[in-house]
Amino acid sequence: MKSDLVLLAALAGLTQRASAQAQGYGQCGGVNFNGPTNCVSGWTCTYSNPYYSQCLPGGNGNPGGGNTVTVTITQTTTVRQVTTTTVISTNWEYETVTVTEQGGECTQTPNPSCNNDRTFDLFGVNEAGAEFGTKIPGVLGTDFTWPTHESIQYFLDKGFNAIRVPILLERVAPPADGLKDPSKYNQGYLSGLYGTISYITANGGKAIIDVHNFGRYNGEILTDVEGFGNFWQALSSWTNFNDNVIFDLMNEFHDMDNGLVFQLNQAGISAIRSNNINNLILVEGNAWSGAWHWVDNNDMLKYLTDPKKNMVYEMHQYLDSDGSGTSEDCVSETIGAERVESATRWCEDNNVKCFLGEFGAGPNDVCRAAVEGLLCALKNSDAWVGATWWAAGPWWPSDYFQSIEPPNGRAVDTYVPVLESFL
Repeated sequence: MKSDLVLLAALAGLTQRASAQAQGYGQCGGVNFNGPTNCVSGWTCTYSNPYYSQCLPGGNGNPGGGNTVTVTITQTTTVRQVTTTTVISTNWEYETVTVTEQGGECTQTPNPSCNNDRTFDLFGVNEAGAEFGTKIPGVLGTDFTWPTHESIQYFLDKGFNAIRVPILLERVAPPADGLKDPSKYNQGYLSGLYGTISYITANGGKAIIDVHNFGRYNGEILTDVEGFGNFWQALSSWTNFNDNVIFDLMNEFHDMDNGLVFQLNQAGISAIRSNNINNLILVEGNAWSGAWHWVDNNDMLKYLTDPKKNMVYEMHQYLDSDGSGTSEDCVSETIGAERVESATRWCEDNNVKCFLGEFGAGPNDVCRAAVEGLLCALKNSDAWVGATWWAAGPWWPSDYFQSIEPPNGRAVDTYVPVLESFL
């Protein structure tokens, strides 16, 4: 059981300035920001919200100036009391108010009944393979592969409409040349990507391009905010032939500064929208984008700004003991519904849409009940636009317990019928 962490912000009198210049798509203002507030020539420091201003294309920089942002923070400290143990979580220091939740042991509640009158906007499967392997750029057919048309068609024929396609950033943008110069991007790899997403969309599906890099590039935490913006500006301009292409900015940030996660996401959004396209953008969070810890780690992402207002928050959730998806044993039959409860409340309270980009479990009775409960919980809230199972893909070993690669993936018989029942 979790209590909500409430953050209230109001404009007040804190001024932040710096004499250096921020790079394109970089942060140039906001609460507790101590970096440069002047943008390089050709970029303008643009206010987004009290926590974030960003250098966007246009103008002649901000010589001698910068945005002045003033904010006062009021923090609600969360106190959870269970029998004789008290746990206090505090992320901000200022005026505090204490909210106490009293109670004994948490008890399991039955899985929710389903709202069968509501259908998901996006529902389908991940098709893994192009992100496989560690060799860069790697050899197609040896180090990585693309999903087969037969596998994609199998799911489309059953009525699934969303296919998430993971890719590696380094295979698009070779590390030797970096992210900033699209003329150096790997055209062979991009050709495979375009062929895959074109097949999906030509046959009635929606293709989700997922940069499956966990917030890293070339083995290090990705800090090149401007380069990340350049990447998405180029990739989205090459794929804007079709409104059914969806951009998943970055898979599962983890162990990173929350401010950097915010900057990278905002850079991707701003870069895509600079092409004046309306395609759906999926935004993931820190801490592996886990739904069960979303409120604790990613509350600040509610301040992201999309001028086209076509952005959805993407979370992931597995049902084993540590939530990693590495064990085929689920905690309980109700763990699926329980692990998305706080995330659902966050989505509803902030009036935003959310998407479960990865979920999966072992092919057994306990896990099947937990998956059904999870999907029922999503269906019962208008905040959730859908979900995609992890995973299909031609290279999964025969013993991979979450594989629904047709026809013989280990989880096909258990979970394809379950997923079909939620269409």
